[in-house]
Amino acid sequence: MNNSNQQNNSATLSHLDSDGDISMVDVGGKTATTREATAGGKVRFPSEVYQKIKAADGQTKKGSITQTAHIAGIMAAKRTQDLIPLCHPLPLDKIAINFEYDDVKHSINVSATVKVTHKTGVEMEALTAVSVACLTVYDMTKALSHDIVIDDIHLLKKTGGKSDYSHTRDAI
Repeated sequence: MNNSNQQNNSATLSHLDSDGDISMVDVGGKTATTREATAGGKVRFPSEVYQKIKAADGQTKKGSITQTAHIAGIMAAKRTQDLIPLCHPLPLDKIAINFEYDDVKHSINVSATVKVTHKTGVEMEALTAVSVACLTVYDMTKALSHDIVIDDIHLLKKTGGKSDYSHTRDAI
C-alpha cells in the first residue's frame, strides 16, 4: 500500500482551475473502480461522565447513544454532497459505523468505512459520517456535561483510485 504521508511539492489543489477559480473536479474521463475509505474520531468525556454512560450501558433519556449516532452517521455519509459544496453525489455501496468504548481515555471512539464503485473516492463521506456520529454522541450526552471534547477526526486509510493511503501517527 502506497503511504502518501509525505508532502508532494508538485501537488495542486484539486478544486481550483488554472485561473484559481473554484471548480468541481471533472471525473468524466476516469474509470469507475472500487474505492473505500475509513475515517476515525473520538468523543472524550470527563471521567465521572464516562462512568455514568458506561453504567447506563449507553442508554439516555433520549435513547441509545450509539444506535442513534450510528443512524446519524449513515445518513450523513449519504448526504455529504449536500453538506460539502464540491463533492460529487455518489451511489454508495456500503457504510459501516463502529463504536468502541475506551476506558483508559474515557472516550467513545468512532470509525466509519464507506465503499463505492465509481470514478471518485469516498474520503469525504467517511469523514462526514464520523463527524456527524461524534456530534450526535455529544448531543445525546450534553445533559451530563458540556466538558465533552470531539477530537482526532482524521482519515485512517483509503484504497482505490490514483493512490492508496494509510495513516501513521507521525504524519500529523
